[in-house]
Amino acid sequence: MVLLEFSISPMDKGESLSPYVSRILKYIDESNVSYKLTAMGTILEGQWDEVIAVVTGCFKLLEKDCNRISLNLKVDYRAGDNSRMESKIEKVEKTLNRKLST
Repeated sequence: MVLLEFSISPMDKGESLSPYVSRILKYIDESNVSYKLTAMGTILEGQWDEVIAVVTGCFKLLEKDCNRISLNLKVDYRAGDNSRMESKIEKVEKTLNRKLST
């Protein structure tokens, strides 16, 4: 199972990027890959080919009308099919014996 965190945005479209971010999030939401949106990026969870295909699709969406694109990517792979997007947080909360504001 892969946890992949990424952020992608055009660098040539000015200060407000919400139309581009919205286009990307619509694509991610329709991909059927588990995801979590954060203030600084998006976390995808699934098999390698699935999550990389989503990132590639997001890039292709921006490539159509953006001349410069920034993409940051971080991957955590662990063998098995267990979901870890939520369980990693739950494990830390259990260790601390309290809920965190995530």
